[in-house]
Amino acid sequence: MAVNIPKITLNDGNKMPLLGLGVYKATGENEVEQAIRDAVLTGYRMIDTASVYKNEEGVGRGIRSCGVPRSELFITTKIWNTAQRVGDIEGAFHRSLDRMKLDYVDLYLIHWPVPGCYPQTWKVLEKLAASGRARSIGVSNFEETHLTQLFEFSGVVPAVNQIECHPLWIRKGLVSYCQEHQIAVQAYAPLARGLYLKREIIQKLAAKYEKTPAQIGLRYLVQRGISVIPKSTHKERIESNADVFSFSLSDLDMALIDSMDEQFRSASIPEDMVGQGVH
Repeated sequence: MAVNIPKITLNDGNKMPLLGLGVYKATGENEVEQAIRDAVLTGYRMIDTASVYKNEEGVGRGIRSCGVPRSELFITTKIWNTAQRVGDIEGAFHRSLDRMKLDYVDLYLIHWPVPGCYPQTWKVLEKLAASGRARSIGVSNFEETHLTQLFEFSGVVPAVNQIECHPLWIRKGLVSYCQEHQIAVQAYAPLARGLYLKREIIQKLAAKYEKTPAQIGLRYLVQRGISVIPKSTHKERIESNADVFSFSLSDLDMALIDSMDEQFRSASIPEDMVGQGVH
């Protein structure tokens, strides 16, 4: 039976699921298409890709073969740093649409805050949003300083900030800042590449709630109002990752997970962004 995944309302009035499928590095033959079909069957409606993932064509095929109307899906993609640097924002956006064979995306993100580029990139995203080709626009990997500069440059507040966030890096300050400014937070690498699943606190809570360690980690995030996009191409894990809405963690157990924070980054920073003010 398909899971009913709750949605959050973004600052532009659009609704985004609290849980979706990440497809980073899913580039094997038919790999991303099958993952999308399995996810949709499980109840997922949000798919998160990016031009740099090199699988937008496969995502498009998955969308067309998954058995639900396009209007029921929430599709996210992102503009890469190179296109920002050469100022080819609209060209990059249309190439993403062409690869997926879509008329619009539900969310278009600036993948990284490229210094000296992202305010101008944002202005083009505003145009794309006004045209309806990008239903919502947002950012990824933005710190408070980048968001503050964007606010000074533009009257349009990002709908979403997609950041690495998990029990080993809870991002309390940045999450609070985003939520205070009505920016929805979405967590990529919410399982930290599996690196916290064997930690004692998570293991004990998994036993206590009769859930998997991954379900405890994902529940911790969605309970904070953070949307999650765990990446998997395995049917069983895709199904298991969705089973996080049938239980709640106590305040005490949430605080226990908070105590695991060690500001640990599991995802790599692109070479061209190292030393550019991204933590």
